[in-house]
Amino acid sequence: MALSNTATPIYYEQFREAVLSGEIPICREVEMEMHRIDHLIDNPGIYYDDEAINGFIAFCENELTLTNGEDLKLLDTFKLWAEEIFGWYYFVERSVYTRNPDGHGGRYVKKRIKKRLTKKQYLIVARGAAKSMYASCIQNYFLNVDTSTTHQITTAPTMKQADEVLSPIRTAITRARGPLYQFLTEGSLQNTTGSRMNRMKLASTKKGIENLLTGSLLEIRPMRIDKLQGLRVKVATVDEWLSGDIKEDPIAAIEQGAAKEQGSAENNDYLILAISSEGTVRNGAGDTIKMELSDILKGDYYAPHVSIWWYKLDSIDEVADPEMWLKAQPNLGYTVTYETYHDDVERMENNPAVKNDILAKRFGIPCEGYTYYFTYEETLPHKHQEFWQMQCALGADLSQGDDFCAFTFLFPLQRGAFGVKTRNYITERTLKKLPAAMRMKYDQFINEGSLMVLDGTVLDMMEVYEDLENYILDSQYDVQCFGYDPYNAKDFVERWEKENGPYGIVKVIQGSKTESVPLGELKKLSEDRLLIFDEELMTFAMGNCITLEDTNGNRKLYKKRYDQKIDAVAAMMDAYVAYKLNREAFD
Repeated sequence: MALSNTATPIYYEQFREAVLSGEIPICREVEMEMHRIDHLIDNPGIYYDDEAINGFIAFCENELTLTNGEDLKLLDTFKLWAEEIFGWYYFVERSVYTRNPDGHGGRYVKKRIKKRLTKKQYLIVARGAAKSMYASCIQNYFLNVDTSTTHQITTAPTMKQADEVLSPIRTAITRARGPLYQFLTEGSLQNTTGSRMNRMKLASTKKGIENLLTGSLLEIRPMRIDKLQGLRVKVATVDEWLSGDIKEDPIAAIEQGAAKEQGSAENNDYLILAISSEGTVRNGAGDTIKMELSDILKGDYYAPHVSIWWYKLDSIDEVADPEMWLKAQPNLGYTVTYETYHDDVERMENNPAVKNDILAKRFGIPCEGYTYYFTYEETLPHKHQEFWQMQCALGADLSQGDDFCAFTFLFPLQRGAFGVKTRNYITERTLKKLPAAMRMKYDQFINEGSLMVLDGTVLDMMEVYEDLENYILDSQYDVQCFGYDPYNAKDFVERWEKENGPYGIVKVIQGSKTESVPLGELKKLSEDRLLIFDEELMTFAMGNCITLEDTNGNRKLYKKRYDQKIDAVAAMMDAYVAYKLNREAFD
């Protein structure tokens, strides 16, 4: 079949029939992508080419191998994803310089040029779907079938991780199972003075994978903006961009360089393939990208050049239904077994510390933070509470005084429960520097009144003190004791002691010795839902808590430098220590 602007893609049609018959369950995001493909089919200006996708499949199945050397048989999902890259084309009119027949001079001629539609593909799918193998097939195809000289890169949070894309190509070079690879690997790389016919044309070198016939190179690059900017890449694969803690968008940096004109108009059809499983690091560049992808899928933002396959469960309730697991893992039963999923579900039920990681990596359900200490259920807020004129213990964590200050009020209630309210402060400069996803979260905290934004670049502790004092007076809280972490707290504590007296002030030094017992007791209270909080900021802070455990089983809060979001929990722990040491002050 030639180019057609009415044809339905072969492998998409097979997938759609399986979905409509109920054979394959899909999530909302995949359903929205199917609607986008249906619009491409209906668009008379977009053409489908079955020869391109079938050529890619023939190349992969005749020439390539798995990492362990076995022959490669493309999965149906690989064909479906690749069809959206190689299947769609459109035509543009360009002025192209054409030489005269005699070779002297030339002129610009208007030509209709065929261009590949898809320039970016985002693939978010659960762990074990052979994503890196798919990326390797795409890289291999462009390296050896494209006759132009191409620069290709692959990047990941670690260099070893990025090497997973190159590893199957090295095995394919060693095996040389197909006629093309037999030709490309014939000869010796050490033959530098004899006939070029006797040299190896495709080899793994210290630079990466080199096609010496065309001068093309596939190399590994670190996932750093300064290492990715300005590259005129033809093909780039970005692995695990949601799993690593990245503050800047590597895909945008690659695209800036790839979008540069690369000689003739026919040659600037770059491709960026971004593959990842869902991550547990929240509110970074990855979440900002996902917000954009959601807008594209919903139709708020028209981007036909972007392909999105986003697999996940629609609800956490579907974890208990094995028939729904295909929503998150379309290759279940092929690249990963049902048994593996069953084992992970059992592990998640018996070990709450790994719940969020398994929900994210196996089922595509993003959860706030790592939640290694407090489980998801423990971080859910209660209905709105007021603790007007009630006695309380106040805890302060000022260790990020130049950027983030946290105060938590702990109200002893009946049956051993504690009410919790928190008040936090950041500077206007900090707010402006936040990435989009984090800014939306902070705006939510500001609207609920748990986060205050003060003018300036550095927090003025006296301004913080006065605002907190006004808040206590307005709420008519009866503060009986005050616990604080001494780091960066001298001025604040001195003023508190001067105005409220020295009674009930408790210094809580951070470390396993002082933190282990109160952390353990707060954990038991949270498990029994006896910490009564109604603020999203406290939910967020508890969701980001990680604890380090030493050989004696003692725990302490772990604060990563970038993660200034657990301070409210640290302040709650300080308040709890102060309460326990001054219990006689409470009625």
